[in-house]
Amino acid sequence: MFLAQEIIRKKRNGEALSTAEIQFFVNGITHNTVSEGQIAAFGMAVYFQDMNMDERIALTSAMRDSGTVLNWDTLRVDGPIIDKHSTGGVGDVISLMLGSMAAACGGYVPMISGRGLGHTGGTLDKFDAIPGYQTEPSSELFRKVVKEAGVAIIGQTGDLVPADKRFYSIRDNTATVESIGLITASILSKKLAAGLDALAMDVKVGSGAFMPTYEASEELARSITAVANGAGTKTTALLTDMNQVLASCAGNAVEVREAIQFLTGQYRNPRLYAVTMGLCAEMLVLGGIAQNEADARNKLNTVLDNGKAAEAFAKMVSGLGGFN
Repeated sequence: MFLAQEIIRKKRNGEALSTAEIQFFVNGITHNTVSEGQIAAFGMAVYFQDMNMDERIALTSAMRDSGTVLNWDTLRVDGPIIDKHSTGGVGDVISLMLGSMAAACGGYVPMISGRGLGHTGGTLDKFDAIPGYQTEPSSELFRKVVKEAGVAIIGQTGDLVPADKRFYSIRDNTATVESIGLITASILSKKLAAGLDALAMDVKVGSGAFMPTYEASEELARSITAVANGAGTKTTALLTDMNQVLASCAGNAVEVREAIQFLTGQYRNPRLYAVTMGLCAEMLVLGGIAQNEADARNKLNTVLDNGKAAEAFAKMVSGLGGFN
Protein backbone atom coordinates (compact mmCIF):
# COMPACT_ATOMS: atom_id res chain seq x y z
CA MET A 1 0.00 0.00 0.00
CA PHE A 2 1.38 3.39 -1.02
CA LEU A 3 0.60 6.95 0.03
CA ALA A 4 0.13 9.58 -2.67
CA GLN A 5 2.08 12.18 -0.68
CA GLU A 6 5.07 9.84 -0.35
CA ILE A 7 5.09 9.27 -4.12
CA ILE A 8 4.98 13.05 -4.66
CA ARG A 9 7.81 13.58 -2.15
CA LYS A 10 9.94 10.91 -3.80
CA LYS A 11 9.57 12.48 -7.26
CA ARG A 12 10.02 16.00 -5.83
CA ASN A 13 13.39 14.84 -4.47
CA GLY A 14 14.45 13.55 -7.88
CA GLU A 15 14.14 9.83 -7.17
CA ALA A 16 12.87 7.33 -9.73
CA LEU A 17 9.41 5.89 -9.10
CA SER A 18 8.67 2.19 -9.39
CA THR A 19 6.10 0.82 -11.82
CA ALA A 20 3.89 -0.14 -8.85
CA GLU A 21 4.03 3.41 -7.42
CA ILE A 22 3.10 4.92 -10.78
CA GLN A 23 0.25 2.45 -11.27
CA PHE A 24 -1.05 3.27 -7.78
CA PHE A 25 -1.03 7.02 -8.46
CA VAL A 26 -2.69 6.70 -11.90
CA ASN A 27 -5.35 4.46 -10.37
CA GLY A 28 -5.96 7.23 -7.86
CA ILE A 29 -6.37 9.77 -10.66
CA THR A 30 -8.90 7.51 -12.38
CA HIS A 31 -10.96 6.72 -9.29
CA ASN A 32 -10.70 10.11 -7.57
CA THR A 33 -8.79 8.74 -4.59
CA VAL A 34 -6.05 11.33 -5.07
CA SER A 35 -7.02 14.98 -4.90
CA GLU A 36 -6.58 17.67 -7.54
CA GLY A 37 -3.96 19.26 -5.31
CA GLN A 38 -1.98 16.02 -5.19
CA ILE A 39 -2.23 15.59 -8.97
CA ALA A 40 -1.05 19.17 -9.46
CA ALA A 41 1.87 18.60 -7.10
CA PHE A 42 2.82 15.40 -8.88
CA GLY A 43 2.71 17.17 -12.26
CA MET A 44 4.94 19.98 -10.97
CA ALA A 45 7.39 17.48 -9.44
CA VAL A 46 7.66 15.67 -12.78
CA TYR A 47 7.97 19.00 -14.61
CA PHE A 48 11.06 19.95 -12.58
CA GLN A 49 12.59 16.50 -11.95
CA ASP A 50 11.54 14.73 -15.19
CA MET A 51 11.11 10.97 -15.61
CA ASN A 52 13.49 8.37 -16.99
CA MET A 53 12.34 6.11 -19.85
CA ASP A 54 11.24 3.29 -17.57
CA GLU A 55 9.05 5.72 -15.63
CA ARG A 56 7.62 7.16 -18.86
CA ILE A 57 6.77 3.67 -20.13
CA ALA A 58 5.12 2.81 -16.79
CA LEU A 59 3.11 6.07 -16.76
CA THR A 60 2.00 5.65 -20.38
CA SER A 61 0.99 2.01 -19.86
CA ALA A 62 -0.89 2.76 -16.63
CA MET A 63 -2.80 5.62 -18.26
CA ARG A 64 -3.55 3.47 -21.33
CA ASP A 65 -4.95 0.76 -19.06
CA SER A 66 -7.06 3.20 -16.98
CA GLY A 67 -9.98 2.58 -19.35
CA THR A 68 -10.97 0.39 -22.28
CA VAL A 69 -8.17 -0.86 -24.54
CA LEU A 70 -9.61 -1.70 -27.95
CA ASN A 71 -9.13 -5.19 -29.33
CA TRP A 72 -9.70 -5.84 -33.02
CA ASP A 73 -9.30 -9.64 -33.05
CA THR A 74 -13.04 -10.26 -33.19
CA LEU A 75 -13.34 -8.24 -36.41
CA ARG A 76 -11.06 -10.74 -38.16
CA VAL A 77 -9.53 -8.04 -40.34
CA ASP A 78 -6.97 -9.12 -42.92
CA GLY A 79 -4.48 -6.29 -42.39
CA PRO A 80 -2.52 -4.48 -39.68
CA ILE A 81 -4.02 -1.91 -37.29
CA ILE A 82 -1.97 1.21 -38.01
CA ASP A 83 -2.19 4.92 -37.23
CA LYS A 84 -0.40 8.25 -37.26
CA HIS A 85 -0.33 11.13 -34.82
CA SER A 86 0.73 14.74 -35.34
CA THR A 87 1.72 17.30 -32.73
CA GLY A 88 -0.38 19.75 -34.76
CA GLY A 89 0.06 22.73 -37.02
CA VAL A 90 -1.74 25.30 -39.14
CA GLY A 91 -3.18 23.75 -42.30
CA ASP A 92 -2.29 20.24 -41.10
CA VAL A 93 -4.98 18.31 -42.94
CA ILE A 94 -2.82 15.20 -43.45
CA SER A 95 -4.97 12.78 -41.43
CA LEU A 96 -7.89 13.14 -43.82
CA MET A 97 -5.88 11.87 -46.78
CA LEU A 98 -3.42 9.59 -44.98
CA GLY A 99 -6.03 7.42 -43.25
CA SER A 100 -7.88 6.78 -46.49
CA MET A 101 -4.66 6.11 -48.43
CA ALA A 102 -3.43 3.59 -45.85
CA ALA A 103 -6.86 1.90 -45.80
CA ALA A 104 -6.88 1.61 -49.60
CA CYS A 105 -3.51 -0.16 -49.37
CA GLY A 106 -4.86 -2.79 -46.99
CA GLY A 107 -4.36 -1.26 -43.55
CA TYR A 108 -7.00 -0.56 -40.90
CA VAL A 109 -6.85 2.88 -39.32
CA PRO A 110 -8.90 3.49 -36.14
CA MET A 111 -7.76 7.08 -35.67
CA ILE A 112 -8.71 8.72 -32.38
CA SER A 113 -8.08 12.43 -32.87
CA GLY A 114 -8.37 15.62 -30.89
CA ARG A 115 -9.48 19.20 -31.20
CA GLY A 116 -7.32 22.26 -31.70
CA LEU A 117 -4.63 23.35 -29.29
CA GLY A 118 -3.70 27.02 -29.22
CA HIS A 119 -3.46 28.44 -32.73
CA THR A 120 -3.95 25.11 -34.52
CA GLY A 121 -7.19 23.55 -35.71
CA GLY A 122 -7.72 19.95 -34.68
CA THR A 123 -8.74 17.08 -36.96
CA LEU A 124 -12.13 16.78 -35.25
CA ASP A 125 -12.78 20.49 -35.84
CA LYS A 126 -12.29 19.88 -39.55
CA PHE A 127 -14.79 17.01 -39.58
CA ASP A 128 -17.34 19.22 -37.84
CA ALA A 129 -17.46 21.11 -41.14
CA ILE A 130 -19.03 18.03 -42.78
CA PRO A 131 -22.81 18.06 -42.09
CA GLY A 132 -23.94 15.00 -40.14
CA TYR A 133 -20.48 13.52 -39.51
CA GLN A 134 -20.39 11.83 -36.07
CA THR A 135 -17.13 12.45 -34.24
CA GLU A 136 -18.46 10.59 -31.17
CA PRO A 137 -20.14 7.44 -32.52
CA SER A 138 -20.95 4.34 -30.51
CA SER A 139 -18.13 1.81 -30.23
CA GLU A 140 -20.20 -0.56 -32.38
CA LEU A 141 -20.46 1.97 -35.21
CA PHE A 142 -16.78 2.86 -34.89
CA ARG A 143 -15.75 -0.78 -35.29
CA LYS A 144 -18.21 -1.30 -38.16
CA VAL A 145 -16.84 1.65 -40.14
CA VAL A 146 -13.22 0.61 -39.49
CA LYS A 147 -13.97 -2.84 -40.91
CA GLU A 148 -16.02 -1.67 -43.90
CA ALA A 149 -14.13 1.47 -44.93
CA GLY A 150 -10.73 0.58 -43.49
CA VAL A 151 -10.60 3.90 -41.66
CA ALA A 152 -12.64 5.83 -39.10
CA ILE A 153 -11.55 9.12 -37.57
CA ILE A 154 -13.34 9.98 -34.33
CA GLY A 155 -12.85 11.69 -30.96
CA GLN A 156 -11.85 10.18 -27.64
CA THR A 157 -14.75 8.26 -26.14
CA GLY A 158 -15.63 8.42 -22.46
CA ASP A 159 -14.25 4.98 -21.62
CA LEU A 160 -10.84 5.53 -23.25
CA VAL A 161 -7.98 6.75 -21.03
CA PRO A 162 -10.05 8.50 -18.32
CA ALA A 163 -6.87 9.15 -16.31
CA ASP A 164 -5.50 11.37 -19.06
CA LYS A 165 -8.68 13.45 -19.24
CA ARG A 166 -8.48 14.36 -15.55
CA PHE A 167 -4.70 14.74 -15.46
CA TYR A 168 -4.53 16.90 -18.58
CA SER A 169 -7.15 19.39 -17.38
CA ILE A 170 -5.18 19.88 -14.14
CA ARG A 171 -1.86 20.20 -16.02
CA ASP A 172 -3.45 22.84 -18.24
CA ASN A 173 -4.49 24.85 -15.17
CA THR A 174 -1.15 24.49 -13.37
CA ALA A 175 1.33 25.29 -16.19
CA THR A 176 2.81 21.80 -16.40
CA VAL A 177 1.72 20.95 -19.96
CA GLU A 178 5.22 21.42 -21.42
CA SER A 179 6.86 18.46 -19.65
CA ILE A 180 8.27 16.07 -22.29
CA GLY A 181 7.56 13.05 -20.09
CA LEU A 182 3.95 14.06 -19.46
CA ILE A 183 3.36 15.02 -23.12
CA THR A 184 4.68 11.60 -24.15
CA ALA A 185 2.35 9.77 -21.78
CA SER A 186 -0.67 11.89 -22.74
CA ILE A 187 -0.21 11.38 -26.49
CA LEU A 188 0.69 7.72 -26.39
CA SER A 189 -1.81 6.53 -23.79
CA LYS A 190 -4.65 7.56 -26.12
CA LYS A 191 -3.01 6.10 -29.22
CA LEU A 192 -2.01 2.80 -27.62
CA ALA A 193 -5.51 2.38 -26.17
CA ALA A 194 -6.67 2.04 -29.79
CA GLY A 195 -4.99 -1.38 -29.96
CA LEU A 196 -2.44 -0.46 -32.63
CA ASP A 197 0.13 -2.70 -34.26
CA ALA A 198 2.16 0.27 -35.48
CA LEU A 199 2.26 4.07 -35.21
CA ALA A 200 3.94 6.82 -37.25
CA MET A 201 4.55 10.08 -35.37
CA ASP A 202 4.65 13.48 -37.06
CA VAL A 203 6.53 15.86 -34.76
CA LYS A 204 6.36 19.43 -36.06
CA VAL A 205 9.37 21.74 -36.06
CA GLY A 206 9.46 25.51 -36.54
CA SER A 207 7.72 28.75 -35.71
CA GLY A 208 4.22 27.27 -35.97
CA ALA A 209 5.00 24.13 -33.99
CA PHE A 210 3.87 23.23 -30.47
CA MET A 211 7.45 22.67 -29.28
CA PRO A 212 9.48 25.92 -29.16
CA THR A 213 12.80 24.72 -30.66
CA TYR A 214 14.18 22.05 -33.00
CA GLU A 215 15.99 20.48 -30.05
CA ALA A 216 12.75 20.21 -28.05
CA SER A 217 10.92 18.67 -31.02
CA GLU A 218 13.72 16.14 -31.49
CA GLU A 219 13.67 15.30 -27.77
CA LEU A 220 9.91 14.72 -27.91
CA ALA A 221 10.26 12.51 -31.00
CA ARG A 222 12.95 10.39 -29.32
CA SER A 223 10.87 10.09 -26.14
CA ILE A 224 7.72 9.02 -28.00
CA THR A 225 9.47 6.40 -30.12
CA ALA A 226 11.37 4.95 -27.15
CA VAL A 227 8.28 4.77 -24.93
CA ALA A 228 5.91 3.43 -27.61
CA ASN A 229 8.32 0.70 -28.66
CA GLY A 230 8.97 -0.04 -24.97
CA ALA A 231 5.22 -0.42 -24.46
CA GLY A 232 5.00 -2.90 -27.34
CA THR A 233 3.88 -0.82 -30.34
CA LYS A 234 6.21 -0.46 -33.33
CA THR A 235 6.72 3.29 -33.76
CA THR A 236 8.85 5.69 -35.78
CA ALA A 237 8.82 9.50 -35.95
CA LEU A 238 9.44 12.09 -38.63
CA LEU A 239 10.36 15.72 -37.89
CA THR A 240 8.46 17.91 -40.37
CA ASP A 241 8.62 21.61 -41.16
CA MET A 242 5.99 23.89 -39.59
CA ASN A 243 7.55 27.26 -40.43
CA GLN A 244 4.69 27.93 -42.83
CA VAL A 245 1.12 26.77 -43.36
CA LEU A 246 1.18 23.16 -44.54
CA ALA A 247 -1.83 23.17 -46.83
CA SER A 248 -2.71 25.87 -49.36
CA CYS A 249 -5.34 27.26 -46.98
CA ALA A 250 -6.17 27.48 -43.29
CA GLY A 251 -9.67 26.96 -41.94
CA ASN A 252 -11.65 23.85 -41.16
CA ALA A 253 -14.09 23.75 -44.08
CA VAL A 254 -11.61 24.86 -46.75
CA GLU A 255 -9.06 22.33 -45.48
CA VAL A 256 -11.63 19.55 -45.91
CA ARG A 257 -12.20 20.78 -49.46
CA GLU A 258 -8.45 20.68 -50.12
CA ALA A 259 -8.25 17.12 -48.73
CA ILE A 260 -10.97 16.02 -51.16
CA GLN A 261 -9.18 17.78 -54.02
CA PHE A 262 -6.00 15.95 -53.01
CA LEU A 263 -7.65 12.53 -52.95
CA THR A 264 -9.48 13.05 -56.24
CA GLY A 265 -6.41 14.41 -58.01
CA GLN A 266 -7.78 17.89 -58.67
CA TYR A 267 -4.91 19.55 -56.80
CA ARG A 268 -2.05 18.31 -54.64
CA ASN A 269 0.01 20.91 -52.84
CA PRO A 270 3.66 19.76 -53.19
CA ARG A 271 4.57 20.28 -49.49
CA LEU A 272 1.38 18.57 -48.32
CA TYR A 273 2.03 15.69 -50.73
CA ALA A 274 5.63 15.26 -49.52
CA VAL A 275 4.74 15.07 -45.81
CA THR A 276 1.65 12.90 -46.37
CA MET A 277 3.58 10.40 -48.49
CA GLY A 278 6.48 10.29 -46.04
CA LEU A 279 4.25 9.51 -43.05
CA CYS A 280 2.00 7.10 -44.92
CA ALA A 281 5.02 5.20 -46.25
CA GLU A 282 6.24 4.80 -42.65
CA MET A 283 2.86 3.32 -41.71
CA LEU A 284 2.88 0.79 -44.56
CA VAL A 285 6.43 -0.38 -43.85
CA LEU A 286 5.83 -0.63 -40.08
CA GLY A 287 2.62 -2.57 -40.72
CA GLY A 288 4.27 -4.99 -43.13
CA ILE A 289 2.12 -3.89 -46.07
CA ALA A 290 5.18 -2.66 -47.98
CA GLN A 291 8.72 -4.07 -48.09
CA ASN A 292 10.43 -0.67 -48.08
CA GLU A 293 9.77 3.03 -48.65
CA ALA A 294 9.93 2.79 -52.45
CA ASP A 295 7.40 -0.08 -52.47
CA ALA A 296 5.16 1.90 -50.10
CA ARG A 297 5.24 5.03 -52.25
CA ASN A 298 4.39 3.00 -55.33
CA LYS A 299 1.36 1.47 -53.59
CA LEU A 300 0.23 4.87 -52.31
CA ASN A 301 0.48 6.56 -55.70
CA THR A 302 -1.49 3.68 -57.21
CA VAL A 303 -4.46 4.07 -54.81
CA LEU A 304 -4.43 7.83 -55.34
CA ASP A 305 -4.45 7.46 -59.10
CA ASN A 306 -7.07 4.70 -59.34
CA GLY A 307 -9.49 6.43 -56.96
CA LYS A 308 -9.45 3.79 -54.20
CA ALA A 309 -8.17 6.26 -51.60
CA ALA A 310 -10.97 8.71 -52.42
CA GLU A 311 -13.44 5.82 -52.24
CA ALA A 312 -12.23 4.86 -48.75
CA PHE A 313 -12.69 8.47 -47.58
CA ALA A 314 -16.25 8.56 -49.01
CA LYS A 315 -17.11 5.26 -47.28
CA MET A 316 -15.84 6.59 -43.95
CA VAL A 317 -17.76 9.87 -44.21
CA SER A 318 -20.95 8.11 -45.30
CA GLY A 319 -20.60 5.41 -42.62
CA LEU A 320 -20.28 8.04 -39.89
CA GLY A 321 -23.33 9.97 -41.08
CA GLY A 322 -21.70 12.67 -43.20
CA PHE A 323 -23.96 14.35 -45.78
CA ASN A 324 -26.81 11.94 -44.84
